[in-house]
Amino acid sequence: MAEQRIRRYETIFVVNAALPDEEIQNTIEKFVQFLKEHGAQIHAEVDWGVKKLAYPIRKKWHGHYYVIEFTAPVTLIRELETEYRRDERILRFLTVQLDKYAVEWNRRWRQKLREQKQGKVREYDSGQAVRQSVEASTQG
Repeated sequence: MAEQRIRRYETIFVVNAALPDEEIQNTIEKFVQFLKEHGAQIHAEVDWGVKKLAYPIRKKWHGHYYVIEFTAPVTLIRELETEYRRDERILRFLTVQLDKYAVEWNRRWRQKLREQKQGKVREYDSGQAVRQSVEASTQG
């Protein structure tokens, strides 16, 4: 049996903002749980909230942005993106592999968001939330 390669990734997805808040939160929780159930270790989550899109997607001008940084086997990414495509509540998504410089940049970026209170940031250490920012005021 071949050894699975583990890599660090960041995924961002945009949920249809026209949905009720409860449905948006259920969608976010669905993908967080999907990652955990398939062996991913989540390092950080950032809830950007509702933002205006640069152009309409499926006749929608606003989307709820959510970012997850995680470590997972390379085979999980294809499964995750398939789940994104199957869920009609997801307007767009992007998953990228992070190198050591991107990991450090993300850490500093989350610190800046916490200081400016521009998003809800959760960071994890060994699977437990160790830092959580206050809910940001909605701007935009």
